[in-house]
Amino acid sequence: MHARTKLKIGVAFILGSNLLFFTSAWIAWMPWPAAVKAAIWSILFFTPEVGTLIGVAVMGRENYELFRLKAAAVLRRIKPAGDVGPARHRAGLVMLLAPLVPAYLQAFKPEWLPDGSPFRWPAMVAAHLVCLAGLFMLGGDFWDKLHALFSREARAAETPAPGGSAHAPR
Repeated sequence: MHARTKLKIGVAFILGSNLLFFTSAWIAWMPWPAAVKAAIWSILFFTPEVGTLIGVAVMGRENYELFRLKAAAVLRRIKPAGDVGPARHRAGLVMLLAPLVPAYLQAFKPEWLPDGSPFRWPAMVAAHLVCLAGLFMLGGDFWDKLHALFSREARAAETPAPGGSAHAPR
């Protein structure tokens, strides 16, 4: 089998298995017994991981590295600008943290946004979208800080004081 064919089959496995995960809503609408639905959902829960492993195995190392580099290049292109001004930084923080309000309302004051409320679902979707937009508003420097949070080897760098010395007296 040619390397190009292996790449295409591997990408099809990866994308297909990740898209199969989203068929859960369709399964919920089917008139099947609860046990059948639960069995199918259990299988679909692990489908993305298994499909990705199969896709990587079919692709081979060279094609997987090519696929990974292309995906990283696409993600680098959509990464937001590095340095942002103070106003944009504050607005981004508000957008990132404001979605906590409806979540806390649902947890501690459920009578304000009850389960049967027609505004509960749209409020949570809007809150999640605002949170995601806040990540882009904060810029690439924040993404680097967020990445460092999940990197064990990352270390905090001292910021130089206005006088030029990093160890200014307090």
